[in-house]
Amino acid sequence: MSTDQPRLWSGAVARPAREFATTRLRPTRGAVPAGLRGTLYRNGPARLARGGMHVGHWFDGDGAVLRVRFQDGAAEANYRYVRSDGFRREEAAGRLLYGNYGMTAPGPIWNHWRRPLKNAANTSVIALNDRLLALWEGGGPHALDFETLATRGLADLAGPGGERQSSEPFSAHPKQDPATGDIYNFGVAIPGPRARLVLYRCDRGGRLRAKGHFDLDAVPLIHDWILAGPYLVFLVPPVRVSVLPVLLGRKSYGEAMRWRPDLGTQILVFERSSLDLVARGETEPGYQWHFGNGACADGGWVVLDHARYADFSTNQHLREVASGRTTTPAEATLWRMTLDPKTARVEEHAQMSPRSVEFPMVLHGETGRPWRRTYMAAHRPGTETTAERYDTLACFDHVHDHLTLADLGDGRYPSEPVVVPDAEDPSRHWLISVVYDGRADAGEVWIYDAAALAAGPVCILALPDVVPLSFHGCWRPASTR
Repeated sequence: MSTDQPRLWSGAVARPAREFATTRLRPTRGAVPAGLRGTLYRNGPARLARGGMHVGHWFDGDGAVLRVRFQDGAAEANYRYVRSDGFRREEAAGRLLYGNYGMTAPGPIWNHWRRPLKNAANTSVIALNDRLLALWEGGGPHALDFETLATRGLADLAGPGGERQSSEPFSAHPKQDPATGDIYNFGVAIPGPRARLVLYRCDRGGRLRAKGHFDLDAVPLIHDWILAGPYLVFLVPPVRVSVLPVLLGRKSYGEAMRWRPDLGTQILVFERSSLDLVARGETEPGYQWHFGNGACADGGWVVLDHARYADFSTNQHLREVASGRTTTPAEATLWRMTLDPKTARVEEHAQMSPRSVEFPMVLHGETGRPWRRTYMAAHRPGTETTAERYDTLACFDHVHDHLTLADLGDGRYPSEPVVVPDAEDPSRHWLISVVYDGRADAGEVWIYDAAALAAGPVCILALPDVVPLSFHGCWRPASTR
């Protein structure tokens, strides 16, 4: 099959997703483990067109959140769009009105000047004490109801340390300390030709405790970062945004980004207690969307895992996903970096596995701590990686230097895995992934014993409708109050 022919995964983005009300899920294989108790939430772009108009990039689609609740050996799910202001106005107009990451505002250029970018609320979610936050790269978080997923509006995160200003984004990759519950995050504000890194420390309820600022060189693209013990670590890839064409409405942010390998990858290390810069360094150029985890190791080193691309061709590849056909090669592999946090000097940077992977993830509760296994979405052996989306799940065991692949069969495409503890046996963990079955044009939830991916799923649940390929999710244990 040539790369210009549509693949089965394209059915997941072929039409706007349909919401569904709370529905009890029917197992088509096995049964829900009795010790799996809690709620999975997932977020991703679910509407890529409106009124015959198509978005410019996969990142531009309207966000919709899936909720899957597990309790007493059963599961239920509901699915709902985030009702941002931009979503409601476009819904009323019956057409696209706003620019976004990969598109300028439709119509005359002055539309760009009179309309801000639409907050698509489409990238991730985090569960607080009393609400769910739907997160987006370039703006504030939308608060949602835990059960109904109704949108409550933007959250300012007001607390003893102040509040998030409207000009300060709250990124889609917060990290929560498993011991204290404190939530750390960042945003890249663009007040002018140079960007500013905003650092946040919130309590488990999302109330701001402290905020820090650091001026960046020019305007880079920073999507994810690492919490490693007492440190916050950023790898700033050599992607720079030409701001003037964006401000004039001639280019979108995605179109104005340039790969600058001559700049290398900058390393920024901050102390998490003060949010102050500890060290700044540089290493070879490379790009990553996502990190797996980070931790302090013996000897004072910091180690971190990431899915590393050789360049920024991934941006064009992901633009093509919105069309249902991808022709630009872009392949990431799992790498590990060891660095000195006091100087930002890299001691070692090496590929762990040659397998094409994305969305690295560790066990729930290991964030910022030493870990043994990294779980990922991956390409199966023999899969044509340029044209196909990820079609299996993988686990890399760092102790045994071994990669295990699951077998989902042909034409099935998993989301980022989420790995959670069993409520009755904390030594046991379950891997959950939302899967699109391209042969049946159906949505499913697959559950694996996280220590036995090769053994196949212990349970498959049928969803009421297709849930488009999503980005990120979170887990809320049943004991959360």
